[in-house]
Amino acid sequence: MTITTGLVVANLYYNQPLLGRISETFQVSEASAGSLAMLTQIGYAVGMLFIIPLGDMLRRKRLIMVDFAAIIIALLLAGFAVNIQMLMAASFLIGATSVVPQLLIPMAAHLAKPEARGRTVGFVMSGLLIGILLSRTISGFVGVHLGWRAMFYIAAGMMLVLWGALYFLLPEVHPDFKGTYKNLMKSLVHLIKEQPMLRLVAVRGALCYATFGAFWTTLVFLLEEPPFNAGSDVAGLFGLVGAGGALAAGYMGKLTDKGDAFTVTTISIAMIVVSYVVFGFSGSSIIGLVIGVILLDLGIQATHISNQTFIFSLIPEARNRLNTIYMVTYFAGGASGTFLASQAWHLWQWNGVVAVGLIFSSLALALHLLFMRADKTVYSGVEQG
Repeated sequence: MTITTGLVVANLYYNQPLLGRISETFQVSEASAGSLAMLTQIGYAVGMLFIIPLGDMLRRKRLIMVDFAAIIIALLLAGFAVNIQMLMAASFLIGATSVVPQLLIPMAAHLAKPEARGRTVGFVMSGLLIGILLSRTISGFVGVHLGWRAMFYIAAGMMLVLWGALYFLLPEVHPDFKGTYKNLMKSLVHLIKEQPMLRLVAVRGALCYATFGAFWTTLVFLLEEPPFNAGSDVAGLFGLVGAGGALAAGYMGKLTDKGDAFTVTTISIAMIVVSYVVFGFSGSSIIGLVIGVILLDLGIQATHISNQTFIFSLIPEARNRLNTIYMVTYFAGGASGTFLASQAWHLWQWNGVVAVGLIFSSLALALHLLFMRADKTVYSGVEQG
């Protein structure tokens, strides 16, 4: 499960270090190329909304097998794109189909003992987060040496191999929901209405992930400017730095298991705020950017694990639907951060990006302190149960 989540989620981020080269290929602005990352994230949100709830209704393995075929087709469409419009459509489809990790993470939570749920989710999440970060390193290297199209062809080949491995190795999980797809989707609305803490946690996650999208989408543009004058390979190497934070994901899950989620999350969101302060002073400093990346990725990952551990404890038989609500909101936040940061870069360069990140992270911290503090006892109690 951990390997699969890492390899599949990487599909969402291969395009980010390649945006500069893509803009050159199709002779479009950097802001237009940046919309590819936004469309991928919007596609992911749409895919989660309409596909992930099926995990509570259909046999999980069969659903995953069908989805993998769609992933391969979407990646090949991106590789063969003849214009920016075709690549935009393919990017949306890549996002919409690469939702397998969000079927596997609830499965891991389902199989784990309650007292070890945070540690188990953290372990699987570590694979997902490493995949997110190292995807940029891989695509940056491939982009420089083989061209941006080669990355999508290679990704399609990896998905084919992974599809074969899962066919033989992945166990089947039978659903609990017995109603129709229409009733399944209606139940999402009821869950949103009946679970106020789910709403708060989802919005908190979205605000944090907006800062993530804002930074990683525009980093390649910053590094291509003086004094760096670097390419996509250097932008991708920053993923290696962020991977260190991903390796700490399991430890953060252990802290959550101990009922310390409120304090852990307060510290982790504060890290995100501080990271953007560091970025503000590091527009021409590699060392400063490295320090900021470590703080940003560790803060976002710790918050995300705390959020998912909490929602998986609410209603066990509805974990896929709860995860759908959370992750759709989460990636909508990421798409918003990506879009606003791309526009801010176009208008105000790096200072505009930093302002976007500071606004989103400060809102996340304010939401957490104002509304989660009042429910701290309930919040921790639910997580432990």
